[in-house]
Amino acid sequence: MALPHPITLTFDNGPEPGVTEHVLDVLAARGISATFFVIGRKLTSRSGQALVTRARAEGHVIGNHSFFHLTPLGEASPEAAAHEIGATQELLGDLSPERLFRPVGDRGRLGPHLLSPAARDLLMAGRYTCALWNALPRDWDDPEAWPGIALGQIAAHRRSFTPTVMALHDLPAATLPHLPAFLDRLAETDVVFTQHFPDEVVIIREGRPSPQCERYVSASVESLAVG
Repeated sequence: MALPHPITLTFDNGPEPGVTEHVLDVLAARGISATFFVIGRKLTSRSGQALVTRARAEGHVIGNHSFFHLTPLGEASPEAAAHEIGATQELLGDLSPERLFRPVGDRGRLGPHLLSPAARDLLMAGRYTCALWNALPRDWDDPEAWPGIALGQIAAHRRSFTPTVMALHDLPAATLPHLPAFLDRLAETDVVFTQHFPDEVVIIREGRPSPQCERYVSASVESLAVG
């Protein structure tokens, strides 16, 4: 008998009043625990803090997804990287004891633009876990078509015995309208929802870099100047 296929469900770029609370309602109705990677500037409002506090209280993991979410850290100065990571973590405080970080991908791209050497070193020194993704149905780009794309990505991972780490977005005109039907469809298949991030997508775990980490680190400013 085949083992259930593990899916780590994540939501990026919130908290978003008018959206995130409904995503939480959908998850609660189905008993699903997820991970929310939040943007620091959205935590400066009472409504943003209230949503993250609720998510944590309901068993969801809260991760750091930078402060402004404008520039991949591989293209940012050391000072900017320190602010993007540190200011958001300070706002999260006890809501994110895992010190979980997800870099800005720039429309979901993976590559050496994700981290600079300075950002990598900050994450290592702070004993962060840096988690990427391997399924991105681009819900923000096509709110109608993303469920079919997501199901195809999950099917491909099932065939290769690779756990799915799916990045969705609790933003307007993204995941929410089709999220209930998507989760109900998955409930009819051999899946299990987990909050674990497998080694395939973790490039730093509790401060220790993985063998694949340097693939996601840009050249230093000094190296670029020499080249």
